[in-house]
This record gives sequence, C-alpha cells and structure tokens, in this order.
Amino acid sequence: MASTPEALAQAPLEWDTPLYRMAVSQFEQAVEVAKVPAEIAERLRFPERAFIVSVPVRMDDGRRVVFPGYRVQHSSILGPTKGGIRYDPQVTLGECAALAMWMTWKCALLRLPYGGAKGGVRCDPRSLSSREIEGLTRRFTAIVAADDVAASKPAPEPYMRAVSLLSAASPRPIAPASCVAVEDSHWGIESARAAGLR
Repeated sequence: MASTPEALAQAPLEWDTPLYRMAVSQFEQAVEVAKVPAEIAERLRFPERAFIVSVPVRMDDGRRVVFPGYRVQHSSILGPTKGGIRYDPQVTLGECAALAMWMTWKCALLRLPYGGAKGGVRCDPRSLSSREIEGLTRRFTAIVAADDVAASKPAPEPYMRAVSLLSAASPRPIAPASCVAVEDSHWGIESARAAGLR
C-alpha cells in the first residue's frame, strides 16, 4: 500500500495530545469568525518548531540528574518568540505546543511584537532546592539559546518561584543574554527597560 504525502501530513504528530487538540479546536472557531484565509489558517494549526532536549543538572548531593526538556515555537511571524518555562512532573511536548499556540494568540490580540512559544522541563520543582532550580533554569535556557532552532531569539520566562527565590539571593540573571527579559525580577525589569520593552 503506497502512502501519499497528504496522508503522511495528516498522521498524528508527537505533540498531538488532548490539550493541543483543544487549542486547535478553539482556533478553528476563531478562524470562521475572523475570516482567516485558508492557507494562513493551515500554517497556524501547527508549531513552526518543536524539540526535545536533555538537561543535565548537578544536584545538591553531588549527583548529576538528566531531565527531559521541551521547547515549542508556535509562530515567529510577529517577532521573537515569547513563552515561559513550565516545570512539572507531567509536562509534555503536546502541552508545550498548546501553550505556545495560546501565547501566539495572546500576543497577537494585544498587538505585542512577539510570537508564541513555551518551554517545559519534566521535574518536580517542589522537591528541588533553589540552587537546583537555578541550575536547571540556566542549563535549559543555555541549551535553547545555543541550539540552531533558537535562531529567532526566544525569550523564555523562567519559573516564577525560582525568580522570587533567586532575585534576592543571586546578583546574576537567570536567563542568558539572548533572552529579552526575566519577568518580575529586578534585573529582568531593568534589562527590559534598557531595551525599551517595559
């Protein structure tokens, strides 16, 4: 039995989860109301990029643990992609894809010059120390910034608990220089102001 390119394009993809299907379903309802041209709607049903990374972190007890991480960039048509990093034991590529899609719509509706993205690291943040969360955040953002898929200058927003814990304890920013801002932290607000973004 021969497969056609159309049949292969319709096969379920790695991010095809109930949450992602819900985001697409909501998009379908909006497409009808907004009268989005079919070729544009077809492109926006799928993320531009999605990748899975291994995030090695040295734990407080000296062990090295490797956590799975995800980064999805839904659309960069409006500008660099913006989205947070979700730390959760059940985070999936599909969840990141849905959240990235929703970030695209939020930025577009607010006329912000950003595209939608989302990162995720599968871990239990409540069982990690602030130093371990900082190491996890630094390593994940360094991997994302160094990867060729990050060419659109992603702007991840780190886990808010980590920011609140680390902003008083660390003079160094969590995000690498390629990130636009670290939300709700002194250095993130200052760097965003300096860049004219806040």
